[in-house]
Amino acid sequence: MATKITIDGKEYSVNAPLDTPLLWVLRDYLNMTGTKFGCGVSQCGACTVLVDGVATRSCQTPLSKIKDGKVTTIETKEDKTVQKLQRFWTQEDVVQCGYCQSGQIMNAAGLLKSNSNPSDKEIISAMDGNICRCGTYNKIKIAIKSAIKEA
Repeated sequence: MATKITIDGKEYSVNAPLDTPLLWVLRDYLNMTGTKFGCGVSQCGACTVLVDGVATRSCQTPLSKIKDGKVTTIETKEDKTVQKLQRFWTQEDVVQCGYCQSGQIMNAAGLLKSNSNPSDKEIISAMDGNICRCGTYNKIKIAIKSAIKEA
């Protein structure tokens, strides 16, 4: 039986088992490859998407938990917060290898949706679970702060 799911403002009908992780629904069933596989155990943050505006690790979130929720991915053309962060990521030259950055941006978007003016400490705390092997943490913080300044 098909499951209806709303992703980036568009409704999809997916023929996937309900225990399929959202990450694989996105990548394998819908060919939306902007969301990355990192560790598979919800520890690195590479797979982060937004579910109803909340940063969510898609590798450990089964399709059954989405229900009527709205999923936002790095590929969104609708979400202004994500688009603004993408712009500042480029402006601040955050990316090195780039693999983790879609998850970093989505986690930052979740932060800004819950707190439009976080302190440095709140930014660091919110971003703490997203791993960047290239160590671009300072540039990530600068990009987030730049996005905050542009209200």
